[in-house]
Amino acid sequence: MENRILQAIEGLTTQISTLSDKVDNQGNQIKENTQILKALEHLAQVNKAEHDKMSINIAEICGEIQAVRKDLSKVELITASNWGDIVKLKSVK
Repeated sequence: MENRILQAIEGLTTQISTLSDKVDNQGNQIKENTQILKALEHLAQVNKAEHDKMSINIAEICGEIQAVRKDLSKVELITASNWGDIVKLKSVK
């Protein structure tokens, strides 16, 4: 009877040791996953900052393009007026 009890205790001890090893491995895996997650979160923040910067730059470029188009329209109007004046001057000759 004592032998059976000792064998059962040894079996339980082995199972507890195995479970302890598994828990340790899972703990290590959780730590590693946490580090990976933190790195990914940091990368996401960096990407968000770069995206925001690009959005601001694009908005500035759009504003500059609109200003150039407005100036170009003025140049076209003045050029058309000048061409009209040139035609009038040529007709006076």
